[in-house]
Amino acid sequence: MIKQLAHVCIHTTDLEATERFYVGILGLERKFSFTKNGSLHGFYIHLGADTFIEVFRGERSEEGSIKHLAIEVDDIDEMIRTLRENGCKATDKKVGADGSWQCWTEDPNGVRIEFHHYTENSRQRIGGTCEANW
Repeated sequence: MIKQLAHVCIHTTDLEATERFYVGILGLERKFSFTKNGSLHGFYIHLGADTFIEVFRGERSEEGSIKHLAIEVDDIDEMIRTLRENGCKATDKKVGADGSWQCWTEDPNGVRIEFHHYTENSRQRIGGTCEANW
């Protein structure tokens, strides 16, 4: 019945800064736009396969806010370098309790983003039990 995550929705007061981060810095593709009353109201950003980040103009809400968004990458070191070269803060990489490399940043709206690089020991690939160490 369920296939995969379709999209995560982010509200922003600055569509341009949000697009610059996801499209300009991260290199993702703006797939299509939403207009309202003749002006840009939001857009879909393609995240891979049929998964998207949906962005709309609006105020952030504390109710039901996303804790973080995790994005799989194929080169964690390159991701950190790209973020830092573009003036974004990025943590150093570390192996998480799940056996995957990770680093963290925030988008212009304060949404925390975890970049995930799977390894041969990643629980996402081999299953088993993962002891939470945080």
